[in-house]
Amino acid sequence: MSEFDYDLFVIGGGSGGVRAARIAAQHGARVALAEEYRYGGTCVIRGCVPKKLLVYASHFSEAFEDARGFGWTGQEAARFDWPTLIANKDHEIDRLEKAYLANLERSGVTTIRSRASLESEHRVYLEAEDRAVTAERVLIATGGRPNVDPRLPGVEHVITSNEAFHLERFPERIVVTGGGYIAVEFAGIFRGLGAETTLIYRGDEILRGFDDDLRTALHAEMERKGIKIILNDVFTEIEKTDAGLFGHTRAGHVLAADQIMFAIGRRPNTSGLGLEALGVEQSEDGAIKVDAQSRTNVPSIYAIGDVTNRVNLTPVAIREGHAFADTVYGGKPTTVDHCLVPSAVFSHPEIGTVGLTETEARAAVRVVDIYKTSFRPMLHTLSGREEKTLVKLVVDGETDRVLGAHILGPAAAEMVQLLGILLHKGATKADFDATIAVHPTAAEELVTMRMAAERHVREAAE
Repeated sequence: MSEFDYDLFVIGGGSGGVRAARIAAQHGARVALAEEYRYGGTCVIRGCVPKKLLVYASHFSEAFEDARGFGWTGQEAARFDWPTLIANKDHEIDRLEKAYLANLERSGVTTIRSRASLESEHRVYLEAEDRAVTAERVLIATGGRPNVDPRLPGVEHVITSNEAFHLERFPERIVVTGGGYIAVEFAGIFRGLGAETTLIYRGDEILRGFDDDLRTALHAEMERKGIKIILNDVFTEIEKTDAGLFGHTRAGHVLAADQIMFAIGRRPNTSGLGLEALGVEQSEDGAIKVDAQSRTNVPSIYAIGDVTNRVNLTPVAIREGHAFADTVYGGKPTTVDHCLVPSAVFSHPEIGTVGLTETEARAAVRVVDIYKTSFRPMLHTLSGREEKTLVKLVVDGETDRVLGAHILGPAAAEMVQLLGILLHKGATKADFDATIAVHPTAAEELVTMRMAAERHVREAAE
């Protein structure tokens, strides 16, 4: 009989932790999982899933307008009701949480509603039950949490993405702070639903780390849709009065709003886990340091997902959790390739991207060929909307291998999922050229661009 209560104890019931627990249990391990909030984690409860539902809702305002060009009338009578959207969203999230819990229990995982922390490398304290359990191994999958600046005067008056999903009243005016994908997505959501929307960002362009052509093109489209974008500026004070909130900025702007939302990044959720006392190594931002098998420097403790700050995407956390369970309990040593991870930004219009940006490619290989095109989607030839789609391929000019693919436009996320397969298999530009187009589609541009728009040759260092 084992000296431990469980073979594996998972702290955190998000997508990565749930996948690891389920697969480990299916491999025959005795598994328990503790979650202090709701099963499904950030992605399911207050992240990817509810956000995408709000993104869908925000597109209808433009869809009603576009319909006129196709002969539809009467859309002027349409009215948006925020409480209805939030209630329906909550109903779907409740359904998904029940499904996550049912899948865990069906797999034989013991589920515990409690905050959990480490008392020793094999001992986990359950706060809600005031007891401790033991486990041969512990997996930390506690994800991340939104950043705010605690030093900012008036910061107590701001919200983050956590609160944005539960607002009782729709804000007529909102200011979103940040330039990453969460900030950009919520700016599009609130503007699409009818709010007067401003985005303020400390950098010189939104979406740092994405391809520069996508960044500038999306910026232009957001402004065309009525979002005011302020760059190279930050808040110095948030003032609350009877007339609402007033954000004072370093450059002298005073931004009036009903809500001010901070989306300035996320931090690994490691506070209060007991890691320091056990000597678990962490980086300066609190991320747990792990090796390729998700092991920490303490032999019995592992970590996956955003808490490790490798590639902070839900599908990556799921893959890491599955790989951990297969390696440790399934006899199938598996590592996760964190390169060539497709990702999407559900902005207005959306972005799909995989592989190297042009800047990254020009630093990595000697010759880079750029194939790109910008065009008005067929839908808008009748709708009258000026929105543009951008398609771009980054190619190694010497090997012909496609190093990156970047799309701005409708269904970009759907396209880039399949492009991820091609880039992972090492597809060349010649492979793209040999593929017959599907017409009429935006995706056909991926296989019909024949002439490079630019060639960049890096001179050898002397």
